[in-house]
Amino acid sequence: MSESSGDWSRHLAALAIADSHDDGAHDLNHLHRVWQTAQTLLQDHAEADALVVMAACYLHDLLNLPKNHPDRSRASTLAAELAVAKLREAGFPAEKLAAVAHAIEAHSFSAGIAPTTIEAKIVQDADRLDALGAVGLARLFYTAGRLGSALAHAGDPLGTARELDDKAYALDHIEVKLATLPATMQTAAGRRLGEERLQWLRQFQADFVAEWGAGLTV
Repeated sequence: MSESSGDWSRHLAALAIADSHDDGAHDLNHLHRVWQTAQTLLQDHAEADALVVMAACYLHDLLNLPKNHPDRSRASTLAAELAVAKLREAGFPAEKLAAVAHAIEAHSFSAGIAPTTIEAKIVQDADRLDALGAVGLARLFYTAGRLGSALAHAGDPLGTARELDDKAYALDHIEVKLATLPATMQTAAGRRLGEERLQWLRQFQADFVAEWGAGLTV
């Protein structure tokens, strides 16, 4: 198969959903959005290999474990290994496989692997940006519902007088994790977009609390 991005886009999407799972927060639409955002970031980095970025965007969740799974921190490494095997079988350029693997390994917040290439930095930023803003908020509550979390603490939704717990309360996840993401962005465009989307989430927090009211204690 040709090395051009156009030739590979449909094939990568097909590889991504061949063994699809029923997680609406990490479905094909998520992969499309991550690649779309990555293309925006690529505009500032002509030195980056777009094919490597595309492959990592589409295959970074090839093996996705639930957030409460004991092996969650190893998911991106396992996904990278599986992606390399599938790409090699599909005839992907062999000299690009290591770069794709690193970008997949380093995308994960849980893995704590620092990205060392511009391609890995772009993929990490693009994936984290999908956790912010309106779609990111929808993904947050969708995931929290699957894990059995409450929407928010009844009497203290912002956690002003308690310890935040995003496993118990979905709204807490904004402060526990999402608010920290813009500062972790590896590219200037990623940081700018991250701050813009975080501001949207802050406004949502204020609107949510205004409507939530004070819960009854029993």
